[in-house]
Amino acid sequence: MVTRVLLLGIFATGLTAQFVKPVGDALQGKVYLGSALLSFVGYVLYDQVKELTASVRAPARALVNSSQLGSFVSEAFEARRVEISFLGYTGETLYNALYHRLEDLFDHPGPTRRVLIRMLVPDFGQPMTVPSKVGERDVPVDDPDFRERMEQRCREYDGILSQLAEQLTDAGRVRVDCEYRLYPGIPRDKICIFNRQQVLHGLYDLSARMRLHHMGDEYYDPKGYRTDLNVWNREGPAEAAVATWTKHFDDLWLLAKRPHWRQEPAPGPTPAA
Repeated sequence: MVTRVLLLGIFATGLTAQFVKPVGDALQGKVYLGSALLSFVGYVLYDQVKELTASVRAPARALVNSSQLGSFVSEAFEARRVEISFLGYTGETLYNALYHRLEDLFDHPGPTRRVLIRMLVPDFGQPMTVPSKVGERDVPVDDPDFRERMEQRCREYDGILSQLAEQLTDAGRVRVDCEYRLYPGIPRDKICIFNRQQVLHGLYDLSARMRLHHMGDEYYDPKGYRTDLNVWNREGPAEAAVATWTKHFDDLWLLAKRPHWRQEPAPGPTPAA
C-alpha cells in the first residue's frame, strides 16, 4: 500500500508540475511529464507483478503421499516444543523419518528443546481380520504368527526410538520422550498430528495383499507407504477439523493400554527379615 501511494504521489506531482508553472518552478526541471508517465507505468506494473507472484506461489498442500512425511517431520522440528502423534498400522513410514531427525539432534538440535512422540498401533495380541491370512473365497482367517510378526516390528521401532530418546535426554540439550500404546480393532485410519497445528489423515487400503514367500500364503496387509493423506492446518477453514482430530487422538491415547513389552515387571516377594 505504501509503495502504491508513493507511485501515485510521484505521478500526480509530476503531472501537476508540467501544467502548473508555479509548481514547476518550485520543483525545477522540465521532465515532469516523462517522470509522471514513468511513475504511472510503474504503478500499473506493480499490480501486474503482484498478481503474477500470487499466481505462481506454491499452493498449500491438500493431499500428499505417505512417502512425503519426512518434510512434515522436518517442519515440525523447527519449533522449540515438538509434539508428533500417530495412529495407524505399524508406523513404519513415520518411524523412518523420526529416526533420522532424532539422530540429527545430537549435532544440530536447532531451536528444539522438547520432543514428545506418541504412537498408537493395533493390539496385535488380539484376533484380527486385518492383518490376516487370505482364506478360501477371500475370507480373512486370523493368523497369530503373522500378528506376532507385526507386533515384533512395532516393538523394534519402539525400542530404537526409545533408546535414541534416552540418549538425547541424557546429553542434556534436548528432552525426548517416545511411547507406544495399543488400540483395539483393525488399522483403518492413518493419522499424523504435528505440533497440534497440522493433521494428516487417510484411509488404509484394507484389500491390499502380500506374500511372505513366492507362491506362499497371501495375507491382508495394508501398505501404509501407499496411503494418500489429506492435509489440514489449524490456520484456516480447517481449524475445527484439526481441533476435532487432536481431541479424538487425545481421548484414544488415554483409553489405550501400554504394550506388554513396556509394562513394568511385577515386584517379587519381599525377602524375610
